[in-house]
Amino acid sequence: MRGAGGWRHRPKESLAAAQPPPTPVDQFRQFNQSRDSDASFGSSRPSSSVGIPRSFDLLYKDRSLQQSALSTINSYLSSLSHPPFKTSLPSAKEITDSLRFLLSRLQFPSSSKLDDDLPFLLKSLNYPFKFNKSILKAPGTPHHWPSILAIIHWLVQIALFNDNLSSSASSPPALADNDLKSYVLQSYLHFARGDDDSVDALDGDFVERLERKKLDLKENVDVLSGNVRELEAKSEALRSAPSQKELLEKDKGLLEEDVSKFHTIIGEFTERMGSMEKALEEKEKELEAKVQERMRIAEENEELKRRVETQTLNARDMDRMRRELQAVERDIADAELARNTWEEKSWDLDAKIGHQFKELEALAMECNQAMRRLKLGNDFQYVLNAKGSTPAEIMGIDYKSKLKPSLNSYADDIQKSSMEKLEELISLQQQSKENAAKIEGKRNNISALQSRIEELEAQLSLLKKETQEYTYSCAAEAKKMVEEVQMEAHNLDIVEREAAEVLKTSEWRLQEAVRQSEEEIQMSARELFSLVDFVSKYKEYVESRISEMKSNLSETVVAVSDAYKNSLPAHLQLMKTSL
Repeated sequence: MRGAGGWRHRPKESLAAAQPPPTPVDQFRQFNQSRDSDASFGSSRPSSSVGIPRSFDLLYKDRSLQQSALSTINSYLSSLSHPPFKTSLPSAKEITDSLRFLLSRLQFPSSSKLDDDLPFLLKSLNYPFKFNKSILKAPGTPHHWPSILAIIHWLVQIALFNDNLSSSASSPPALADNDLKSYVLQSYLHFARGDDDSVDALDGDFVERLERKKLDLKENVDVLSGNVRELEAKSEALRSAPSQKELLEKDKGLLEEDVSKFHTIIGEFTERMGSMEKALEEKEKELEAKVQERMRIAEENEELKRRVETQTLNARDMDRMRRELQAVERDIADAELARNTWEEKSWDLDAKIGHQFKELEALAMECNQAMRRLKLGNDFQYVLNAKGSTPAEIMGIDYKSKLKPSLNSYADDIQKSSMEKLEELISLQQQSKENAAKIEGKRNNISALQSRIEELEAQLSLLKKETQEYTYSCAAEAKKMVEEVQMEAHNLDIVEREAAEVLKTSEWRLQEAVRQSEEEIQMSARELFSLVDFVSKYKEYVESRISEMKSNLSETVVAVSDAYKNSLPAHLQLMKTSL
């Protein structure tokens, strides 16, 4: 058990009971009491007859105070979706509706008659002003308006106070603060009682609970950290990996490049085929011209033969014919040479056409493979026809009528799919943002938990420090007490030795005192006997004196009565003469 004067912990301010706020009724009473005291100081009238009217005049007959009261009432009514007062002097209907609404807010079972309900409510709530029921008959008049305003303002303050009480009662306190407060309170109570074992047990229990809570929080933090790492890895993978839109755009770019290549190749082939057709037409025209020229030459030869057959021959004609024949032979040789050159050119052209046809076959195979990869449908295939005369007949497909619509539809499908992928990308970005927000929230929770853990660790370290300090102080106090006990034991030995010596001297002195007291007793007895004799003698003397005084008193009484009797007739005679 600790001493009453030992050191104690100071109670925390949170343990002191908080005083409740004063109600509006208490405020009015305090105001009226102060006004009553002022009035009773300067007047001999009762305070109740002076204080209330003066406070009423001060509160509700002043224009500025009326405006402030109206603003308070209107703000309260507006907050509860009730129509406020529109003017500074409202109508009777607005006043009665507001009074009924305030009665309902105060949970008063109102009836149809406001004249009966309002006085009963004001009386039950100890309304501080004097109430007259006649003001309810014409509440909208300027003469009665201050009284009505005072009632409404007072009821609004009561309603606000009740709402504040209900809201404060509905809000639950913090559990951790309650645990800490209960621990501090129990520890202080055990400390005040001096129950050290209960204090140590309570400290151990509280520290154990804190350790368990710390372990639970640490496990939660580890789990949340793992979740955060997983989410960060997923988000990093989503950020680093190419998106679906990028892949589709890449495929779209490759397909567009292939389509553009096909378009360029087809354009080149069409241009080449056009040039080849033009060259072929020119060659056909030249061939037709040569055939016609040959036919003309053959006709001329026939005509010459006929003329030769019909003509007579002479030397001059023979020379001329020989010269013409030589010229014809030269023309034939030139024609053969030209034919040979044209044949060589046609062979070269055929070889070039064959080479171009092989290139067309290779390109057609590539185009067919590309179309199979594109899956255009309808089994579009380039099948070359060497005997065709137009590009469509040679290629086997009309590009503009068959292949181009499919390519356009495929391009539209690619665009639609790209739009869908874009929408998916937007949704994925939103999900990524939501995941980032969730991760940020979990990080905030982790930081809050970490701060809470740090606070608990700080409190735990503070408790440990206080426990160590208290242990050290107890050890120092115990050591001091041991030293004091040893010192007291030493002092006790000294005192015992001194007491033994004092006892010896006291016994000797006692014997001397007994001897002296016996002698004094004998002397006192002799004096007492002499005093008793003197008292008895004095008593006899006093009794004799008392008897003498009694006899003298009786004689005096007799003498006084005789003197009075002798003087009474003379006094009566004097009174008669005076009358």
